[in-house]
Amino acid sequence: MNVLVVGNGGREHAIAWKLLQSPNVQKVVCTPGNGGTALLENCLNLPIAVDDFAGIAQACTDHDVAFVAVGPEVPLSLGLADFLSERKISVFGPKKDGAIIEASKAWAKDLMNEAGVPTAAAGTFNNPQAAKDYIQTQGAPIVVKADSLAAGKGVIVAETLEEALNAVDRLWAEGYTTLVVEEFLVGQEVSVLALTDGKTIRPLLPSQDHKQIGEGDTGENTGGMGVYAPTPIATTEIMAQVQTDVLEATLKTLQNRGIDYRGILYAGLMVAPNGEVKVLEFNCRFGDPETQAVLPLLETPLDEIMLACINQTLAELPPLQWYDGSAVCVVAAAAGYPGAYEKGKIITGIQAAEALGATVFHAGTKLEGDTLVTNGGRVLGIVCRGHSFEQAIANVYQAVPKVQFPGMYYRRDIGHRLKKA
Repeated sequence: MNVLVVGNGGREHAIAWKLLQSPNVQKVVCTPGNGGTALLENCLNLPIAVDDFAGIAQACTDHDVAFVAVGPEVPLSLGLADFLSERKISVFGPKKDGAIIEASKAWAKDLMNEAGVPTAAAGTFNNPQAAKDYIQTQGAPIVVKADSLAAGKGVIVAETLEEALNAVDRLWAEGYTTLVVEEFLVGQEVSVLALTDGKTIRPLLPSQDHKQIGEGDTGENTGGMGVYAPTPIATTEIMAQVQTDVLEATLKTLQNRGIDYRGILYAGLMVAPNGEVKVLEFNCRFGDPETQAVLPLLETPLDEIMLACINQTLAELPPLQWYDGSAVCVVAAAAGYPGAYEKGKIITGIQAAEALGATVFHAGTKLEGDTLVTNGGRVLGIVCRGHSFEQAIANVYQAVPKVQFPGMYYRRDIGHRLKKA
């Protein structure tokens, strides 16, 4: 069969790469794809934007596509799954009424409260002064979030009242007219990507992302600077609790609201030192860069999983099979990211990294003729597996320096919290 993957980041490269490992998949079409998917055997990039719904539908017809896997949240929140479904095109990803779980943090918070899902106390505000008044009452540290989609960067953790009040002004000035102000939670973050067909829900391996730009988890939030999987922080007991109190409770409430949610439900969790779990956020799609660490460990063919979600046969699918060991992904970013950065820098050394056993997923790259150049803030995700977490860490940090482009920046401490544990 042929599969179409919507998106152009590292997550989409990983999805295309994993789909092509299946004996059932002959070709993957990426819209628009990137420099990495352009170099994948049996993968075709088409210059179709993620919000060009008609163009994506036409590509499905032209290339005899069995189903569409949607990578990013934006086309889902705009209704791509609805558009394709109306044209009898199978799609992995929730419709607009489900994708709002990521598109609106206020909506998601209301859903969590209705479902009884453990989450941080919060207030929602459409007036900046009201948000500031709440902050003054609650004190710091406190978290200020843009209600709508912000590419992983609309969350400001304020250590002081001044930072919190400035965060309100900053987000309001950036055009976010609804803000969620939330209790600051202490602990370690865990990402759980769960598969659902609207009736059954199953988690993938839990992972730990590293959001902040600086080593030691300092500096501004980014889309993610690295990740490892599986994380032992999410113990068997914690995952059992997440299954019942978070995943199943949320799915049941979605059902009660008449929402047929099929695809990925991504729960961003905070695990407190005492083991208490609270939900920080929900996303409606595969995480980035979590996908780049989780999919290399997946042995079950990805197309079979996606089709089970599409066809509502997930309960009949055998237990997912995983390779032993751990996987670690280190993101190589452009100088200046998450602020202003330059594009068009020549990338070298990928083959040398791959010769050491790494898999290099392209995030912000493109081909100019035969030359691979940077085309985004997060440029590459370098991934290595190992029989243990320590071996995977050693492997990846041997491979990363082989890759080079002017101004390349990466964190040298991915997995540092686990190493200290």
